[in-house]
Amino acid sequence: MEKKRPDNVVYNEKEQTYDAALKPYGTNVGAPSITTVDTSSWKNRSINKINHKVQTKFLELKAEYEHMMRQFEYNELIHSSKLSFEPIVGQTYHLYQRDSGEHFLSIIAPNECRFNAVGSFYLNADMIWEKLEKKEDNQEN
Repeated sequence: MEKKRPDNVVYNEKEQTYDAALKPYGTNVGAPSITTVDTSSWKNRSINKINHKVQTKFLELKAEYEHMMRQFEYNELIHSSKLSFEPIVGQTYHLYQRDSGEHFLSIIAPNECRFNAVGSFYLNADMIWEKLEKKEDNQEN
């Protein structure tokens, strides 16, 4: 018959040794009790933070994409419009639409003529047309 040891004695039957000191947890009556930590609030905070971060990044990328698509559409419109001169980098030009629907680029400002203005554009060093906002739109009331 095997020798019965008390419950509070840590004896390894397989190795036939007392190994209480080798355990990663307390084994005597005076040791702190093992309790599980409630991590649900930490997980919820972490999930909320990452969701907010991902949503913010998504909205930034979406806004950048929409800006890029508008820029692409304007560039396509200007390149398909009629020009009677070679545009110079760094200069501002004005895009107009005729009654027939045809677009043309001009150096004449909208306040100097009665054409149907689409907008004013600036040709940057990368040969990309950038739409200039009206001064009235940039002022806050």
